[in-house]
Amino acid sequence: MNFLRKHITVLAGVFAYVLLYAIAATRYDGFLSLPVFINFLSNNAVLGIVAVGMTFVILSGGIDLSVGAVMSFSSVLIGVLIMKYQWNVFAAIGVALACGTTLGALMGAVIHTTGIKPFIVTLAGMFFVRGLAFIIHLESIAISEPRHTALAVMRLGPLPLTAVLFLAFVAIGWYVAVLTPFGRSVYALGGGEEASLLMGLPVQRTKMAVYAVSGFCASFAGAVLTFYLSSGSHLEGVGMELDAIATVVIGGTLLAGGVGSVFGTLIGVLMLGLILTSITYEGMLSSGMSRVAIGGLLLSFVLLQKLLTRRVVGVGRAT
Repeated sequence: MNFLRKHITVLAGVFAYVLLYAIAATRYDGFLSLPVFINFLSNNAVLGIVAVGMTFVILSGGIDLSVGAVMSFSSVLIGVLIMKYQWNVFAAIGVALACGTTLGALMGAVIHTTGIKPFIVTLAGMFFVRGLAFIIHLESIAISEPRHTALAVMRLGPLPLTAVLFLAFVAIGWYVAVLTPFGRSVYALGGGEEASLLMGLPVQRTKMAVYAVSGFCASFAGAVLTFYLSSGSHLEGVGMELDAIATVVIGGTLLAGGVGSVFGTLIGVLMLGLILTSITYEGMLSSGMSRVAIGGLLLSFVLLQKLLTRRVVGVGRAT
């Protein structure tokens, strides 16, 4: 019973995913196959890595609207450093990661020291970084460099590198959230900042670290985007912050903070991939249809979470 109370929102997401997958598998030929499932992972790896970072932010009770812009900025910066200045691909990615992580830590420091709502601070961060990306390079930049190309086509068994990186982020994120003092501080912060202070937890350090983690994940997702598209793009990150929030919530993490898990976010990303693939199988290629489906699903899960947390008394804080 205690397990059910702790994992009720995540289990609801798993149940819904299995149900929808079973329906799709009976409706479409070849849907229940390894290549289709691998496509779920590889096609949504960029969003999934961004969502892992967003999970920590939402678990702490915050929000980060800058992740899409940071992801785009990172991809453009990597492209410019490689193609215009002939940097080594790993050095270019390292600089992009340092920029994203530093920006995230600065936003976390501003949020804690000024008391300004995360929504406002990260919104300003989004405009700042998006503008910075256009200053660096006005248009998308193609990347044709042998070492970058070799990484882009690399596979580990049946899995493309992008899918492997996504799964690695999920595994590391789950470990950090559940089995480290930092993860426990994040859950406690989401449960209540005042209570965390009274318990002697490092609230300021945790809050800065949470946004730094989000910035790191977003900038790493930018690097993965360059592998996926072989280019740095301004447009791919537009609206991604909302998609990331949607997948985290669909995966069972409460927007109020303190309840949820990185594993649930994996389910949320797979759910999004399932919807998009099902729409393709139906022959409805309209992006509007996919947005309608995601909106309806998100609202359904928020209502379901509300119902479950009311019915199950004393929902646990850590999963």
